[in-house]
Amino acid sequence: MKKDLIFERYSRQIFIEEIGVSGQRKIMNANVLIIGAGGLGSPVLQYLAAAGIGKLALADFDQVELHNLNRQVIHSEKQLHKTKVSSAADFMQQHNSTIDFRPLQVKIDAGNAVEILRPYDIIVDCCDNFETRYLLNETCLRLNKPLVYGSIYGFEGQLAVFNYNGSKNLLDLFPTAPPSEQVPNCDKNGVLGPLPGIIGSMMAMQVLKIAAELPVDCNQLTLVDTLNWRFTKLSF
Repeated sequence: MKKDLIFERYSRQIFIEEIGVSGQRKIMNANVLIIGAGGLGSPVLQYLAAAGIGKLALADFDQVELHNLNRQVIHSEKQLHKTKVSSAADFMQQHNSTIDFRPLQVKIDAGNAVEILRPYDIIVDCCDNFETRYLLNETCLRLNKPLVYGSIYGFEGQLAVFNYNGSKNLLDLFPTAPPSEQVPNCDKNGVLGPLPGIIGSMMAMQVLKIAAELPVDCNQLTLVDTLNWRFTKLSF
């Protein structure tokens, strides 16, 4: 893209004193991997693409279903039964075709996690199960990569940044995963669509701050209760 078009597209970010031209260049040089193309992954992808993240990858193994559409806003009725990463690729082509986007149709497990995560600077945890969440944390510790974490349930969400510049990680907050039968999920308990939009947008903001080398709150868990409209920060 020509320099004048780059400036025009991202001018409202460049005008921010803390970003400027140098910060936008850092954003455009960032290499980010999002795990999960669902409720959280959708707004994260949207806003990172809009901001001009240079290289953006999305890993997911699922297909688009009708019940996804109340919250997974990068997908549409036309994409029903397509893989979520191919649907995301369609969205990216229309939204910001200048980005180097890599759709990864894969389920991350202990056998491939290191290989998949290694090329990326920032990892974004938008998955929906504790097994993958703890695996991502373990792999980011092994590879010394920052992990932006978010989760949602009903009207409530939470987010944190782990393993950034020596900060604490998931195990410092939750040393062990709860038994799978005790873990609530959207399929059984539901989620109101705007909640993942709120949490995902906040996660995208943390990714952009890391990419632009702006101050990031670490060793803190942010709790969002949209039913009672309460925002709480807990140190750990």
